[in-house]
Amino acid sequence: MSSYLLSLIIWMPFLGAFTLLFFREWQSSGIKIVALIFSLIQLFLSIRLVWRFDPNYGDNLLTSFQFVEKFSWISMSLGSLGRLSIDYHLGVDGMSLWLVVLSALIMVLGVIASWNLKQQVRSYFMLYLLLSTSIVGCFLALDFFLFYVFFELVLLPIFFLIGLWGGQRRSYASIKFFIYTLVGSLLILIVMIALYLSVGVLDPTSEMIIHSFNLLHMMDSHYFIEGSSLSKDSVLTFMGMPLRSIAFLTLFLGFAIKLPIVPFHTWLPDAHVEASTPISVILAALLLKLGGYGLFRIAFSIFPDTALHFSHFIATVGVLTVIYGGLNAMAQNDLKRMIAYGSISHMGFVLIGLGSFTIEGAAGGIFQMIAHGFISAALFLLVGVLYDRTQNRSITNFSGLASKLPSYSFVAMIVFFASLGLPGLAGFVGELLVLMGAFKVNLVFVKLPIWIGIGAIIGLLITAAYYLWAIERMFLGKYWVRESSWQPKMKDLDTREWLIFAPLILGIIILGIYPKVILDTMNHSIELLIAHVGNLR
Repeated sequence: MSSYLLSLIIWMPFLGAFTLLFFREWQSSGIKIVALIFSLIQLFLSIRLVWRFDPNYGDNLLTSFQFVEKFSWISMSLGSLGRLSIDYHLGVDGMSLWLVVLSALIMVLGVIASWNLKQQVRSYFMLYLLLSTSIVGCFLALDFFLFYVFFELVLLPIFFLIGLWGGQRRSYASIKFFIYTLVGSLLILIVMIALYLSVGVLDPTSEMIIHSFNLLHMMDSHYFIEGSSLSKDSVLTFMGMPLRSIAFLTLFLGFAIKLPIVPFHTWLPDAHVEASTPISVILAALLLKLGGYGLFRIAFSIFPDTALHFSHFIATVGVLTVIYGGLNAMAQNDLKRMIAYGSISHMGFVLIGLGSFTIEGAAGGIFQMIAHGFISAALFLLVGVLYDRTQNRSITNFSGLASKLPSYSFVAMIVFFASLGLPGLAGFVGELLVLMGAFKVNLVFVKLPIWIGIGAIIGLLITAAYYLWAIERMFLGKYWVRESSWQPKMKDLDTREWLIFAPLILGIIILGIYPKVILDTMNHSIELLIAHVGNLR
C-alpha cells in the first residue's frame, strides 16, 4: 500500500463521493456516515504517512520528495514544437506533509460540523468530498499541469457550497469568490505555459525536445532551454523589465490572491460571512494555505533569483496586509467578519517570512499556516455555535457569556489567546520565528529594513487589541443578550460540539508547548529550500 499511499490519500474522498451516487436523498444518515468513514480513512492514511516519513531524506531540494509516484499521463507529438509530456507525478516533503494531515483532519471535523444539515444532503457531501480530493491533490502534485487541475477543481465545489448552502447574499459572495480566484488561476496558467515552452529535454532517439510540466525540472536551471524566454540567462524584456521578473510577479499575484493579500482580499470577508460554518472553516483553515503553499513550492522554488530581487517588496506587502487586516478586524461588529479580517492579517506573516529568506522566517511562515489552520477552524466553529443558537453574530448583542456558557467561554479564551499570539499556544511560535527572520542580519541573501519587523510587531499589538476588546464585550461583565427569545437557546457545548473542538484545542496546545513535533519534520526541507535559493540565485 505504501507505494500508492499518496494516491490513496488523494482519491479516497473521491471514491466516497462516487459511492454517494448510489444513495437516495432521503437516506441522509447513511450519506453522512459514508462521508465520515471515507474522511476518516483519509485521515488514517495521512497519519500513516507521517509515521513512515523520513525527516532527513534527500541532500537537495530536488531529491527530497518521498513516496514518489510518477506515471506518464499524456504524451503526444507536436511536430516542430517537440513532444508534449504530462505526468501523474506525486511526492511529499516536510513542507507539504503537515498541510496534508491538517487538510484530512479539518475535513473530518467539517463532516461532523455538517451533521445537522437537512437540505440537499447528498449533493452537499458529494461536493464536500470532491473538495477534499482537490485540496490534498494540490499539496502533493509535482507536475505543474496536475497541480493546476487540482487547483482549478477547488473552485467548483466551493462555488456551489457557498452559492447553494450559504446566507442571504450567497450568490453575490460565491460569484465574487469565483471571479477573484479565477483571475488568479488565469495568471498562473499564463506562466505555466511559458515555463512549459522554456523547459525541455532533448530526446537522443528522435532528436526532438520533450517539453514537460515537471516542477522539479522547472526548479533546476539545467533543464531550461538555452535562450528561452524564462531561462536565467534570458535577455528578453517587456517595457524594460526582464520576462523572468514579469513571470515571477504574475505567479506571485496569482497565488497571493488566494492567500489573500491587500488589496486583493475583498472576496474573503464576503465569502466567510455568507458561507455556512463548515465551509467557512475550510476556507480559512485550508484554502488560504493553497496560496501560501504555491508561493513556497512554485514561485520561490522556480524563480529564486527573481524572488530575492523583490524580497523587500514581498515583505512590505506582508506588513501592509498584517496591519490593514488587523485595523479592519478592529472596526467590525460582526464576529465572523472580524475573524475573517484577522485571517487576512495573519496570512501577512507568511509573506514576511518568505521575504526574509532565512530558515527561521521560512519555517515560521509554514508553521504559521499550520497553526492558523487549527486556530481559524476553531474560531469559525465558535461563531457557528453562537449563530446556531441565536441566528446573530453581532458582538454588541452579547455580554457576560462566561457566566452562562462556561465551557464555550473556556474554549473561546484558549482560541482567542492563541490567535493573538500568547506564548504556550500555537499562534506564538510561527509569529516568533517570522520576527526572528525579519530582524536577522542575513549576510548571505538579503537584510530586511528594520521597519518590516517593527510593522509586524505593530500588527501583533493590533491583533491583541481587537481580540481583548471582543472578550471584554462578549464574555465579561453581567450576563445579557439582546433578545429574550434567545434565552432558552443559550445552552453550553453539547457532546458533538466538544467532539469537534477537542482535537483543535489539543493541537493548539501541543503546537504551542512542543512545536518540535512539526519543526523537526520540516526543518530539513526548509534548509534545502534556502540552499536551493543560494545555488540558483
